[in-house]
Amino acid sequence: MPPGRPRKFDPEQALDSALKVFWRKGYEGASLSDLTEAMGINRPSLYAAFGDKATLFRRAIDRYVDVHTAHFQEALDQPTVREVIETLWTGNIALTRNARNPRGCFLVQGALACSEAGEPMQKAMAKERARGEAMLKDRFERAITEGDLPDDTNAGDLARYVTTVSYGLAVHAASGASAADLKAVAEMALRALPNQATET
Repeated sequence: MPPGRPRKFDPEQALDSALKVFWRKGYEGASLSDLTEAMGINRPSLYAAFGDKATLFRRAIDRYVDVHTAHFQEALDQPTVREVIETLWTGNIALTRNARNPRGCFLVQGALACSEAGEPMQKAMAKERARGEAMLKDRFERAITEGDLPDDTNAGDLARYVTTVSYGLAVHAASGASAADLKAVAEMALRALPNQATET
């Protein structure tokens, strides 16, 4: 039996192209024609390599997290809460204002408005956002134990605050806000942190 023909495209490059289409147009706004044109493949090749559109979208979520959110782990590794949050928001602003990418945050706008058929994609995005929030909560609980945050700090509330500001910055970035404007908002939001987190 002769060997199968090798694929004539780079799967990772094709996935990156699909991600950018979903990032710009959202799950339902991205047609199969949009995707195959951007990926440089036909529909049979798309189905063979990635499955259906929903599976491709889930792969795009994983790709986004792996490639575009390395600053999140870098933030968690910072020694103080203030540095954790500064690193996170600085990285978010750089990501959402990067001219090489669509504006905004894919995890926010990729499936923001969907019909009933698209609800599983909304849930997949929400699950990924919740995972990040849970990781922040764990980091803040550690900070309370270490004395970097006041004992009466609610780690869950602080994590929600930080993620809410993060996604708000992303929405404004998608609307065209400048990096300087976004940084000004982030600096103002930092001043609302618990006292111990803002000490120098």
